[in-house]
Amino acid sequence: MLAASVLSFWVVFVAELGDRSQLITITYSLRYRWWLVLTGVAIASVLVHGVSVAIGHSLGMTLPARPMALASAVAFLIFAVWTWREAKSGDDGVSPVRKPRFALLAVVSSIVLAELSDKTTLATITLASDHDWVGVWIGTTVAMVLANGLAIVAGILLHRRMPVRLLHVLAGLLFLAFGLWMLFDSALGWRWVAVAAIAAVIAVAALLATLRVARRRQALLDPAARNRPPSDTARPSASVSATTDPTDAREVGASRLDGAPPTKRRHPTANRLLNRSP
Repeated sequence: MLAASVLSFWVVFVAELGDRSQLITITYSLRYRWWLVLTGVAIASVLVHGVSVAIGHSLGMTLPARPMALASAVAFLIFAVWTWREAKSGDDGVSPVRKPRFALLAVVSSIVLAELSDKTTLATITLASDHDWVGVWIGTTVAMVLANGLAIVAGILLHRRMPVRLLHVLAGLLFLAFGLWMLFDSALGWRWVAVAAIAAVIAVAALLATLRVARRRQALLDPAARNRPPSDTARPSASVSATTDPTDAREVGASRLDGAPPTKRRHPTANRLLNRSP
Protein backbone atom coordinates (compact mmCIF):
# COMPACT_ATOMS: atom_id res chain seq x y z
CA MET A 1 0.00 0.00 0.00
CA LEU A 2 2.87 2.39 0.76
CA ALA A 3 4.41 1.89 -2.67
CA ALA A 4 1.04 2.55 -4.31
CA SER A 5 0.57 5.71 -2.25
CA VAL A 6 4.02 7.11 -3.11
CA LEU A 7 3.67 6.28 -6.80
CA SER A 8 0.16 7.74 -7.00
CA PHE A 9 1.21 10.85 -5.11
CA TRP A 10 3.98 11.78 -7.53
CA VAL A 11 1.99 10.92 -10.64
CA VAL A 12 -0.96 13.11 -9.65
CA PHE A 13 1.13 15.89 -8.10
CA VAL A 14 3.13 16.36 -11.30
CA ALA A 15 -0.03 16.10 -13.41
CA GLU A 16 -1.76 18.77 -11.30
CA LEU A 17 0.99 21.37 -11.71
CA GLY A 18 -0.38 23.96 -14.14
CA ASP A 19 -3.63 22.05 -14.48
CA ARG A 20 -7.00 23.80 -14.76
CA SER A 21 -7.93 22.75 -11.23
CA GLN A 22 -5.05 24.90 -9.97
CA LEU A 23 -6.33 27.85 -11.99
CA ILE A 24 -9.82 27.29 -10.61
CA THR A 25 -8.41 27.18 -7.09
CA ILE A 26 -6.54 30.46 -7.64
CA THR A 27 -9.75 32.02 -8.92
CA TYR A 28 -11.71 31.00 -5.83
CA SER A 29 -8.93 32.02 -3.46
CA LEU A 30 -9.12 35.54 -4.90
CA ARG A 31 -12.65 35.85 -3.55
CA TYR A 32 -13.11 33.58 -0.54
CA ARG A 33 -11.25 32.69 2.64
CA TRP A 34 -8.32 30.35 2.16
CA TRP A 35 -9.57 27.74 4.61
CA LEU A 36 -12.94 27.59 2.85
CA VAL A 37 -11.26 27.01 -0.52
CA LEU A 38 -8.90 24.44 0.97
CA THR A 39 -11.84 22.61 2.56
CA GLY A 40 -13.63 22.56 -0.78
CA VAL A 41 -10.53 21.26 -2.52
CA ALA A 42 -10.11 18.50 0.07
CA ILE A 43 -13.76 17.40 -0.20
CA ALA A 44 -13.61 17.45 -4.00
CA SER A 45 -10.35 15.48 -3.98
CA VAL A 46 -11.79 12.77 -1.74
CA LEU A 47 -14.91 12.50 -3.91
CA VAL A 48 -13.21 12.60 -7.30
CA HIS A 49 -10.44 10.17 -6.52
CA GLY A 50 -12.78 7.94 -4.55
CA VAL A 51 -15.03 7.57 -7.59
CA SER A 52 -12.02 7.13 -9.87
CA VAL A 53 -10.49 4.46 -7.66
CA ALA A 54 -13.82 2.62 -7.42
CA ILE A 55 -14.23 2.65 -11.19
CA GLY A 56 -10.66 1.59 -11.87
CA HIS A 57 -10.64 -1.14 -9.23
CA SER A 58 -14.00 -2.73 -9.91
CA LEU A 59 -15.03 -1.93 -13.45
CA GLY A 60 -11.90 -0.82 -15.27
CA MET A 61 -13.78 1.74 -17.35
CA THR A 62 -13.73 5.52 -17.64
CA LEU A 63 -16.41 8.12 -17.20
CA PRO A 64 -18.00 9.58 -20.35
CA ALA A 65 -15.77 12.55 -21.08
CA ARG A 66 -17.99 14.67 -23.35
CA PRO A 67 -21.10 14.78 -21.14
CA MET A 68 -18.97 15.63 -18.11
CA ALA A 69 -17.17 18.34 -20.08
CA LEU A 70 -20.50 19.81 -21.19
CA ALA A 71 -21.75 19.87 -17.60
CA SER A 72 -18.51 21.53 -16.50
CA ALA A 73 -18.81 24.17 -19.23
CA VAL A 74 -22.35 25.06 -18.19
CA ALA A 75 -21.29 25.27 -14.53
CA PHE A 76 -18.36 27.58 -15.29
CA LEU A 77 -20.49 29.88 -17.43
CA ILE A 78 -22.99 30.13 -14.56
CA PHE A 79 -20.14 30.93 -12.16
CA ALA A 80 -18.92 33.65 -14.54
CA VAL A 81 -22.33 35.36 -14.58
CA TRP A 82 -22.57 35.06 -10.79
CA THR A 83 -19.14 36.63 -10.33
CA TRP A 84 -19.91 39.55 -12.66
CA ARG A 85 -23.09 40.30 -10.75
CA GLU A 86 -21.01 40.60 -7.59
CA ALA A 87 -18.55 42.86 -9.42
CA LYS A 88 -21.32 45.33 -10.30
CA SER A 89 -22.34 45.65 -6.66
CA GLY A 90 -18.76 45.93 -5.36
CA ASP A 91 -16.53 48.95 -4.81
CA ASP A 92 -12.98 49.89 -5.74
CA GLY A 93 -11.45 49.51 -2.27
CA VAL A 94 -9.19 46.78 -1.01
CA SER A 95 -10.88 43.43 -1.33
CA PRO A 96 -12.25 41.98 1.88
CA VAL A 97 -12.34 38.26 2.44
CA ARG A 98 -15.80 36.91 1.85
CA LYS A 99 -17.83 33.95 3.00
CA PRO A 100 -21.10 34.01 1.07
CA ARG A 101 -23.68 31.28 1.10
CA PHE A 102 -23.10 28.24 -1.08
CA ALA A 103 -19.42 29.17 -1.60
CA LEU A 104 -18.24 25.76 -0.38
CA LEU A 105 -20.76 24.05 -2.66
CA ALA A 106 -19.54 26.11 -5.61
CA VAL A 107 -15.90 25.21 -4.95
CA VAL A 108 -16.62 21.50 -4.54
CA SER A 109 -18.94 21.21 -7.53
CA SER A 110 -16.70 23.12 -9.94
CA ILE A 111 -13.58 21.15 -9.04
CA VAL A 112 -15.44 17.82 -9.15
CA LEU A 113 -16.88 18.60 -12.59
CA ALA A 114 -13.51 19.78 -13.88
CA GLU A 115 -11.60 16.78 -12.55
CA LEU A 116 -13.97 14.01 -13.60
CA SER A 117 -12.95 14.43 -17.23
CA ASP A 118 -9.34 15.43 -16.53
CA LYS A 119 -6.11 13.53 -17.13
CA THR A 120 -5.55 13.04 -13.40
CA THR A 121 -8.79 11.08 -13.19
CA LEU A 122 -7.66 8.82 -16.00
CA ALA A 123 -4.31 8.38 -14.25
CA THR A 124 -6.07 7.48 -10.99
CA ILE A 125 -8.28 4.93 -12.74
CA THR A 126 -5.24 3.37 -14.40
CA LEU A 127 -3.29 3.21 -11.14
CA ALA A 128 -6.24 1.71 -9.25
CA SER A 129 -6.62 -1.05 -11.80
CA ASP A 130 -3.05 -2.31 -11.18
CA HIS A 131 -2.21 -1.29 -7.58
CA ASP A 132 -3.72 -1.31 -4.13
CA TRP A 133 -6.83 0.87 -4.32
CA VAL A 134 -6.51 2.25 -0.77
CA GLY A 135 -2.95 3.40 -1.38
CA VAL A 136 -3.92 4.95 -4.70
CA TRP A 137 -6.82 6.79 -3.10
CA ILE A 138 -4.66 8.19 -0.29
CA GLY A 139 -1.76 9.17 -2.56
CA THR A 140 -3.86 10.88 -5.22
CA THR A 141 -5.98 12.76 -2.67
CA VAL A 142 -2.99 14.10 -0.76
CA ALA A 143 -1.24 15.07 -4.00
CA MET A 144 -4.22 17.03 -5.26
CA VAL A 145 -4.70 18.86 -1.96
CA LEU A 146 -1.02 19.86 -1.80
CA ALA A 147 -0.87 20.95 -5.44
CA ASN A 148 -3.95 23.11 -5.05
CA GLY A 149 -2.62 24.39 -1.73
CA LEU A 150 0.19 26.03 -3.71
CA ALA A 151 -2.47 27.65 -5.87
CA ILE A 152 -4.22 28.98 -2.76
CA VAL A 153 -0.98 30.60 -1.61
CA ALA A 154 -0.64 32.32 -4.98
CA GLY A 155 -4.24 33.50 -4.77
CA ILE A 156 -3.71 34.93 -1.27
CA LEU A 157 -0.70 36.93 -2.46
CA LEU A 158 -2.75 38.40 -5.29
CA HIS A 159 -5.75 38.95 -3.02
CA ARG A 160 -3.86 41.34 -0.76
CA ARG A 161 -2.74 43.59 -3.60
CA MET A 162 -5.79 43.96 -5.84
CA PRO A 163 -9.07 45.91 -5.49
CA VAL A 164 -12.28 43.97 -5.09
CA ARG A 165 -13.87 44.95 -8.39
CA LEU A 166 -10.79 43.97 -10.34
CA LEU A 167 -10.72 40.63 -8.53
CA HIS A 168 -14.34 39.93 -9.44
CA VAL A 169 -13.82 40.89 -13.07
CA LEU A 170 -10.68 38.76 -13.29
CA ALA A 171 -12.43 35.79 -11.69
CA GLY A 172 -15.38 36.17 -14.07
CA LEU A 173 -13.07 36.23 -17.08
CA LEU A 174 -11.28 33.10 -15.89
CA PHE A 175 -14.57 31.27 -15.37
CA LEU A 176 -15.73 32.37 -18.83
CA ALA A 177 -12.48 31.14 -20.38
CA PHE A 178 -12.80 27.77 -18.60
CA GLY A 179 -16.40 27.42 -19.72
CA LEU A 180 -15.67 28.26 -23.36
CA TRP A 181 -12.66 25.95 -23.49
CA MET A 182 -14.52 23.00 -22.00
CA LEU A 183 -17.55 23.64 -24.21
CA PHE A 184 -15.79 23.93 -27.56
CA ASP A 185 -12.70 21.80 -26.97
CA SER A 186 -13.59 19.08 -24.46
CA ALA A 187 -17.31 18.68 -25.22
CA LEU A 188 -17.49 19.45 -28.95
CA GLY A 189 -13.91 18.82 -30.06
CA TRP A 190 -13.53 22.20 -31.78
CA ARG A 191 -10.15 23.29 -30.46
CA TRP A 192 -9.60 26.11 -32.94
CA VAL A 193 -13.01 27.54 -32.11
CA ALA A 194 -12.12 27.39 -28.42
CA VAL A 195 -8.83 29.19 -29.05
CA ALA A 196 -10.57 31.86 -31.14
CA ALA A 197 -13.29 32.35 -28.52
CA ILE A 198 -10.79 32.78 -25.69
CA ALA A 199 -8.68 35.14 -27.83
CA ALA A 200 -11.80 37.23 -28.51
CA VAL A 201 -12.58 37.36 -24.78
CA ILE A 202 -9.03 38.52 -24.03
CA ALA A 203 -9.17 41.18 -26.76
CA VAL A 204 -12.52 42.53 -25.58
CA ALA A 205 -11.34 42.57 -21.96
CA ALA A 206 -8.16 44.44 -22.93
CA LEU A 207 -10.18 46.98 -24.94
CA LEU A 208 -12.61 47.59 -22.09
CA ALA A 209 -9.76 47.94 -19.61
CA THR A 210 -8.05 50.49 -21.88
CA LEU A 211 -11.24 52.52 -22.22
CA ARG A 212 -11.78 52.45 -18.47
CA VAL A 213 -8.25 53.68 -17.77
CA ALA A 214 -8.67 56.46 -20.35
CA ARG A 215 -11.94 57.58 -18.77
CA ARG A 216 -10.38 57.67 -15.32
CA ARG A 217 -7.48 59.77 -16.55
CA GLN A 218 -9.89 62.15 -18.26
CA ALA A 219 -11.96 62.41 -15.09
CA LEU A 220 -8.83 63.26 -13.11
CA LEU A 221 -7.73 65.92 -15.60
CA ASP A 222 -11.07 67.69 -16.12
CA PRO A 223 -11.46 69.16 -12.59
CA ALA A 224 -7.94 70.59 -12.77
CA ALA A 225 -8.72 72.25 -16.09
CA ARG A 226 -11.92 73.74 -14.71
CA ASN A 227 -10.21 75.13 -11.61
CA ARG A 228 -7.24 76.60 -13.49
CA PRO A 229 -7.55 80.46 -13.72
CA PRO A 230 -7.66 82.07 -17.16
CA SER A 231 -4.46 83.47 -18.60
CA ASP A 232 -5.60 87.12 -18.54
CA THR A 233 -6.48 87.04 -14.84
CA ALA A 234 -3.10 85.60 -13.92
CA ARG A 235 -1.27 88.82 -14.95
CA PRO A 236 -0.77 91.39 -12.18
CA SER A 237 -3.06 94.34 -12.70
CA ALA A 238 -1.38 97.72 -13.21
CA SER A 239 -4.63 99.63 -13.32
CA VAL A 240 -5.86 101.66 -10.41
CA SER A 241 -9.35 101.40 -9.06
CA ALA A 242 -11.83 103.93 -10.35
CA THR A 243 -12.55 105.09 -6.82
CA THR A 244 -8.92 106.14 -6.25
CA ASP A 245 -8.17 109.83 -6.40
CA PRO A 246 -6.12 110.77 -9.54
CA THR A 247 -3.54 112.54 -7.40
CA ASP A 248 -3.12 109.41 -5.27
CA ALA A 249 -2.70 107.35 -8.41
CA ARG A 250 0.05 109.64 -9.69
CA GLU A 251 1.85 109.52 -6.35
CA VAL A 252 1.63 105.73 -6.24
CA GLY A 253 3.03 105.49 -9.77
CA ALA A 254 5.87 107.89 -9.00
CA SER A 255 6.82 106.07 -5.83
CA ARG A 256 6.94 102.75 -7.70
CA LEU A 257 9.24 104.25 -10.30
CA ASP A 258 11.55 105.74 -7.62
CA GLY A 259 11.65 102.49 -5.70
CA ALA A 260 10.31 104.16 -2.54
CA PRO A 261 7.22 102.96 -0.73
CA PRO A 262 4.08 104.87 -1.67
CA THR A 263 3.06 107.71 0.67
CA LYS A 264 -0.38 107.69 2.07
CA ARG A 265 -2.46 110.83 1.19
CA ARG A 266 -4.80 112.03 3.90
CA HIS A 267 -8.36 112.93 3.25
CA PRO A 268 -8.98 116.77 3.06
CA THR A 269 -11.24 116.64 6.13
CA ALA A 270 -8.49 114.96 8.12
CA ASN A 271 -6.03 117.69 7.07
CA ARG A 272 -8.37 120.44 8.27
CA LEU A 273 -8.80 118.76 11.64
CA LEU A 274 -5.05 118.44 12.05
CA ASN A 275 -4.47 122.12 11.17
CA ARG A 276 -7.04 123.29 13.77
CA SER A 277 -5.44 121.36 16.59
CA PRO A 278 -3.12 123.52 18.84
